[in-house]
Amino acid sequence: MATMKDIADKLGISLGTVSKGLNGGQDISESLRQSILDTAVELGYQSRRTRKTGQKKLALFIENMDYASEDQFGYDIVLGFQKAAFRDGWGVDVISLSHAFQNENRYNTYMVQEKYAGAFFLGLSLDDPWMNQLAETTLPTVLLDNAVQVNPHVGSIGTDSEEGIDMAISHLVSYGHEKIAFLDGSAGSMVSNLRMSAYLSSISRHQLHIDPNLAVYGYFVADAARYHVPGFLDRGATAILCGNDLIASGVIECVKEAGFSVPEDVSVIGFDDLPLAAALDPPLTTVRQNRTELGQCGFFTLYAMMNDVSMSRNYLRPALIVRGSTAMARPRIAVRREDDVDSVARVNPELFTRYIRQGMV
Repeated sequence: MATMKDIADKLGISLGTVSKGLNGGQDISESLRQSILDTAVELGYQSRRTRKTGQKKLALFIENMDYASEDQFGYDIVLGFQKAAFRDGWGVDVISLSHAFQNENRYNTYMVQEKYAGAFFLGLSLDDPWMNQLAETTLPTVLLDNAVQVNPHVGSIGTDSEEGIDMAISHLVSYGHEKIAFLDGSAGSMVSNLRMSAYLSSISRHQLHIDPNLAVYGYFVADAARYHVPGFLDRGATAILCGNDLIASGVIECVKEAGFSVPEDVSVIGFDDLPLAAALDPPLTTVRQNRTELGQCGFFTLYAMMNDVSMSRNYLRPALIVRGSTAMARPRIAVRREDDVDSVARVNPELFTRYIRQGMV
């Protein structure tokens, strides 16, 4: 466990200055105080009072998300939440979540037993056992990229998928692309469904034909590309939008293996702007989520709810980061191919039917 000396050594300041920063001393600048608090979080420091009393604790539950290193999606979210909480005197326990853990522990009981004042969830799926319990909890709770309807004690945060996806589609349309495929994340994930809906809506708004075989669910991993990119290429797709940057990295590799060039033959866009995005060949055009701000927003929303301010859904604005993986469209002739079993028409027929009824297909 980190000590005050570790903080002092990293920042090149005295132990006395560190003590002032951690304990509210008035004779140091606010910027130095914030640097001390942020460094304390990064090094895993806990005050003696927090370790002894265990009071003012928050739970950060994490599942289906990597967060151990700086290049992983959850890292900055966790750090952003911890920094914001620490500045207000809260300790944060990061707890790995699984279906087995949820089946063994009821949410409310676990929170009360462990004396947690509130919780922030990362990576929770729609089929998780605790989802039904969250619908009835009275404990302040915030979910990333997920939501519980009606319950005033459960809030949601995320990045505006509709705005982000439309930014990407508009960018591709400006380059003359008409056959734009979308390789989404996992079916059954709320954020995947939101992005699929955003894709269908944006394609319709740009008056492009929706081919359900160009709108498919995969997984949030690079290997998902191998199952669907060949079909996209055979159907003449000139651009592939991806549910995250990891998928996009796999798409670029598969396009090259098929003998095509990125972006000359096929443009590729990701989502997230992970550190790997700029290092890909070519560098990836992507929709940026500010993950540090997502973590901060998670704490601010939870703090409001702990103070009896009921919150619903709070979305941060995305930004389109244009790099070298997109270019002017080069149309190709499509090759007839069987339907994709993971297409939106098969996996989420209710969503797809909504657009049929609206005359958008």
